[in-house]
Amino acid sequence: MNNILIIGAGLSSSSLIKYVLEQAATRSWFVTVADAQLENAEKKVGNHPNGRAVWLDVMKVNDRRELIGRADVVVSILPAHLHLEVAHDCVKLKKHLITASYVSQEMYRLGDEARDRELIFMGEMGLDPGIDHMSAMKVINEIKESGGKITAFRSYTGGLIAPESDDNPWHYKITWNPRNVVLAGQGTAQYLENGRLRYQPYHRLYKECRTIDIPEVGKMEAYANRDSLLYRDAYGLADIPNILRGTLRYEGFCAAWDALIQIGLTDADFPILHSGEITYHELMDAYVDPYGGGSLKDRTAEMLGEDINSPVMKKLEWLGVFSKKKIKLPNATPALILEHLLRDKWKLKPTDKDMVVMHHEIEYEKKGEKRLRTSTMSKKGVNAEDTAMAQTVGLPMAIFVKLVVEGKIKSRGVQIPVMKEVYEPVLEELEQYGIVFHEIDRKL
Repeated sequence: MNNILIIGAGLSSSSLIKYVLEQAATRSWFVTVADAQLENAEKKVGNHPNGRAVWLDVMKVNDRRELIGRADVVVSILPAHLHLEVAHDCVKLKKHLITASYVSQEMYRLGDEARDRELIFMGEMGLDPGIDHMSAMKVINEIKESGGKITAFRSYTGGLIAPESDDNPWHYKITWNPRNVVLAGQGTAQYLENGRLRYQPYHRLYKECRTIDIPEVGKMEAYANRDSLLYRDAYGLADIPNILRGTLRYEGFCAAWDALIQIGLTDADFPILHSGEITYHELMDAYVDPYGGGSLKDRTAEMLGEDINSPVMKKLEWLGVFSKKKIKLPNATPALILEHLLRDKWKLKPTDKDMVVMHHEIEYEKKGEKRLRTSTMSKKGVNAEDTAMAQTVGLPMAIFVKLVVEGKIKSRGVQIPVMKEVYEPVLEELEQYGIVFHEIDRKL
């Protein structure tokens, strides 16, 4: 078992591909990197003797199956909705599969078939989800094994810009899929607080963010991330009264992003008429009260309940939403127009460093005493190519590839990385790459 297929060579693939190629050189592996943008794959493979880059349109069934058929282990870093096509092929062709995306119900339905064929389909093997599961389970199991009873679990993760590269008023730059940045938070988030279900619909999500004080990092904003209740059983916390998973941003971000939501610029459901010919100024003018007094900025501020010189308005102006520059995107939705704008405004400069922060807070009772254990990781990237995001998403998958090829993973079926045979070796090796959690345990 020595042929590895990596499908996708985008923003988060660099560290994954680099690690697997390095291992290939000493372990007689052969690595194929496939992407619809051949130049992306070629750039990442280079002239490595144990690797090759190939073009692949993943929707071309015969081409996809031919590549999968030659592999022993398949790693998919495609957009999440495309994993299922790959997964069905992996079942039929008896290939192990690894992804970093959330495991869908459709994927879980393949569990019995994968298990019957002695296959491991490991999902959520990236950063968040991924490292969050593994680092949380390590602490949860340690507390339980020491006799503690867990009463609250809160976990927060953010892909951020490092302070030394922070040069815009949003204090944010894009290090992962820009489409997902724009659509983040849509739907209704749910979590448990003091035994009561809490729901936060999208239109309130960024208004109701909380402030978290993170050791060695400082104060950050956090908003609820999707459905926190999904992981109660997986984490062995079925009866816990408090559970929350959240996303981290620098202070001030949430109020400004909420303004974009209020205006309507994150809407992905309808195309803007003549969007290729109008300006950003004309687009904004169509959203605000045309009969209010003052300039477009004045009317926007009034609609948002903001002062014309507020931090929120300054962020909007910096983005260029009031500019008279043409959009030049025909039949585009507001979300696509915003994504196009952010790709330019939030682009990493070549020497920029990003930063990933993960922080767990676990309250527990032990021998009649209430205690809090925090576990915190912060990791900076090297530059715009070698980012902390690429490292923290790609390295867990890469290390898991090695464990599967070496026959060290006995679990089968559709899984997420919450078992010791996965998280112990992966977390141990991640420390060699500076992905280290620092824990503090204190009495409440």
